Amino acid sequence: MPTIQVKIINHSSNPLPQYATNGSSGMDIRAHLELPQTLLPLERALIPTGLFIELPEGYEAQIRPRSGLAIKQGVTCLNTPGTIDADYRGEIKIILINLSQQQQVIKHGDRIAQMIIQKVERVVLKEVEKLEITERNAGGFGHTGKQ
Repeated sequence: MPTIQVKIINHSSNPLPQYATNGSSGMDIRAHLELPQTLLPLERALIPTGLFIELPEGYEAQIRPRSGLAIKQGVTCLNTPGTIDADYRGEIKIILINLSQQQQVIKHGDRIAQMIIQKVERVVLKEVEKLEITERNAGGFGHTGKQ
């Protein structure tokens, strides 16, 4: 499988993001915090990672929730998937929200999200007067009625 190199600066004491298994699509991203951050129920916070990346042109990084954090603690990412564009050079920060009924504590080094690098296709929009008809056409939001 071809490998794309992505330049990264790590200002945290955490290890670089890495794939947990050979079949993993996403690399775990960890919190870079001086002090633990408490999230009250329904509270959201912007969590720094200490990571800065330089993506090759034509690629994006997507930030997605970690399923274990969501099911075990009720903490997930907002703006999901979050997109990091190839020309962004700022710190990667993760918007977390606590959807549980208890306060949750995020500590330095906690795995808080996953990052997936994807190729991006650019398109040219062509304005037209009408679109081709399909079997589905404008049906959406459960229009099939299938159980």
